[in-house]
Amino acid sequence: MSEISATPSSSASGPARPADLAPDLAGLFADHHHRLLRVAFLLSGDDRTAEDLVADAFAKAYRHLVRGRVDDPGAYLRRAVVNGWKRQLGRRIRDRERARHLRVGWDPTFEDATAERERILAALAPLPARQRAVVVLRFLDDLSEADTAAVLGISPGSVKTHSHRALARLRTTLEEDT
Repeated sequence: MSEISATPSSSASGPARPADLAPDLAGLFADHHHRLLRVAFLLSGDDRTAEDLVADAFAKAYRHLVRGRVDDPGAYLRRAVVNGWKRQLGRRIRDRERARHLRVGWDPTFEDATAERERILAALAPLPARQRAVVVLRFLDDLSEADTAAVLGISPGSVKTHSHRALARLRTTLEEDT
């Protein structure tokens, strides 16, 4: 994982300019883009929305990195994606039909990746937003309970509650499909 200094370094010719951070931002993008795109897609169920959420997160990170306001860029980006998704819940009607044909963030080596993707998306779709976010961050993005709680701005106990309820509902849904 690439490390970015929270404060742009100064040189003999003066303070660092935004262009001085470009190589570090390229590394940050390389390290985090695919994972963030997967999280955004699983939250939104829409490839274009996912791309917009990730692009907005990187734009915000850039502005704040230049000003030296970001201590942990990876955590900042993840939280920006989740917060952007939460804002869009009330503004956009998601097109669930389009989600069946997406190819973002899935391993093509699965024998029947399309069917598996459709099954997961169909199981996640009816979950309430908070439960869906907990499942995606906790189990599909491999965050700890504490990290998931920090990203969502809730307590670790709430993460456990939402996780328990979501997993019970997913078990029922997935057992009905088989």
